[in-house]
Amino acid sequence: MSGKEHMTENEPGPTGGPQPEAHRGDHFVQSLERGIAVIRAFSARRPSMTLSEVARSTGLTRAAARRFLLTLADLGYVRTDGRMFTLTPRVLELGYAYLSSAGLPEVAQPHLQQLTAEVRESSSVSVLDGDDVVYVARAATSRIMTVTISVGTRFPACVTSMGRVLLSGKPPRALDEYLSRVELEPLTSRTITSVARLRAEIDRVRGQGWAMVDQELEEGLRSVAAPIRDSEGRVIAAANVSVHANRTSVADIRRDLLPELLATTARIEADLEIASRASTRLV
Repeated sequence: MSGKEHMTENEPGPTGGPQPEAHRGDHFVQSLERGIAVIRAFSARRPSMTLSEVARSTGLTRAAARRFLLTLADLGYVRTDGRMFTLTPRVLELGYAYLSSAGLPEVAQPHLQQLTAEVRESSSVSVLDGDDVVYVARAATSRIMTVTISVGTRFPACVTSMGRVLLSGKPPRALDEYLSRVELEPLTSRTITSVARLRAEIDRVRGQGWAMVDQELEEGLRSVAAPIRDSEGRVIAAANVSVHANRTSVADIRRDLLPELLATTARIEADLEIASRASTRLV
């Protein structure tokens, strides 16, 4: 089948949001579009379909749908009992290929967007770079800080909730070295400026599994953060939710936001584990 063959009047384009034909370049492989449409026709509501149902769902002729289904069966993506067609678990490899190539920001971003939509507050993911946290993913609502935060923004780790989570994951010697050199500047009247107090706070964060910073980085800003761990339990990143102190109390954060944040980091960790396994399988 030629990649440039056109559908006839009785064979309209498959569903699933393809590019309008007028916008397709000479590179466009229509047969690939059709094959993907056949795969996408299956769903939780329609896990098994007959040839006629696949043809009707995709807009393909029965003959074309049959060729694609049998080709997918030969490749191991579809199985059939002679009448009904069903996807096989091998289709998951297509998703694994994406996850294995996606880094932390790509994996975390949709989860941050979901979290922000649910709690209606901004959320972020950061990693430790030297003595700073660096934002690598973010889903924002209204701006609540005087400084605009975006991917690449840096803050001292010692005054941020994500920074304290990341510091709590450091080995003891590395933490001692950090505390011996850190300069604790009073950014607000609430900022911790004592190394002993900061160490105690980091120890508390390590024990409880999350951190809250109440207006230490900026007046009016509260933030709660939780760790993102790899498959071996090492803290590799942190996620947070930031709120305005005037509208969200510390008690509100603990009751309403912390459980949602912890659920989000758990989902990010699960997807990172899938990505790791997929990468191993595809090597």
